[in-house]
Amino acid sequence: MDTGTHITMGVALGGLATLDPAVQSDPLLFNAVMVGTIAGSHAPDFDTILKLKNNAVYIRHHRGATHSIPAVIAWGILLAGIIHAVVPSVSFLHLWAWTALAVIIHVLVDIPNAYGTQAFRPFSNRWVAYGFINTFDPYIFGLHVAGIFAWLLGANPAYTWIIVYVVVFMYYIKRYIEKREIAKKIHEYYPDTVEIATSPTIKQNYWRVAITTPDKFYVGAVEHGHIEIIDEFNKVPLPDDELMHKAKEDKNIAAFLSFSPVYRWELSYYDDFTEVRFIDLRYRSDEYYPFVAVVQIDDNMRIMTSYTGWIFSEQKLQNKLGIDNI
Repeated sequence: MDTGTHITMGVALGGLATLDPAVQSDPLLFNAVMVGTIAGSHAPDFDTILKLKNNAVYIRHHRGATHSIPAVIAWGILLAGIIHAVVPSVSFLHLWAWTALAVIIHVLVDIPNAYGTQAFRPFSNRWVAYGFINTFDPYIFGLHVAGIFAWLLGANPAYTWIIVYVVVFMYYIKRYIEKREIAKKIHEYYPDTVEIATSPTIKQNYWRVAITTPDKFYVGAVEHGHIEIIDEFNKVPLPDDELMHKAKEDKNIAAFLSFSPVYRWELSYYDDFTEVRFIDLRYRSDEYYPFVAVVQIDDNMRIMTSYTGWIFSEQKLQNKLGIDNI
């Protein structure tokens, strides 16, 4: 989820913590728990700082190790320990329990996004992305904002957040069922479908889909249950040659390939170099595929420049490639 939603979820958990008699009876513990749930609801995304280094590092590691099982355990202990050091008189057990719950919920609500997480590390490095909740969902965010206002106006926090989360839970079920219906229709149209990547949008009844069959990629949109195929590409395996091996050595290309499960590739030949481009098919927007990885290799098999990330025009991409990204 987006940062704003994660933070409002932290506030909500702080309100739910009043169900705990120890928190309800101790204002100092309540304040400590509120700090813990807000910090815990955002902590796994502290890896966003990796973007300051470069996109390749960010793409390879964002929502990776920081969302893993060991990290989830560590975040709760670390944050609760820091807060407890400041206010040692409060119960560490209750502080840790609510802080750890905030971290766990952060990771759980990231899994239904199209971006996903590596939540099963260290047992599996597979990206878990179920694709039925948008990264920013206005309904989920709006429900949390409404709950915060109700609380500020005097509503009982425990009852308020129980109601909010019952509604949110039902909403998750609704969106999951909608995804299942989309997948069912796609399998009816393309019985040999191997994989379906769904990406819900901010519009409730509009989804993006990328369909993989043994020999084709289909990119489409689903609006009010109607599936429209927009693009169709032949599924061509990567060539086993020196150029492609060199391209895959580049850190930007390697980061892209470690993250993207549905992509096509293309070669462009110029006087002094060859450009290898990888295009993720899951994020089509306004007739453009914004998530790409590009490497330019000269005739002596040396990498000249490369880039990976979200870019929304060819001119901006070429500007990025003009900068030394190696």
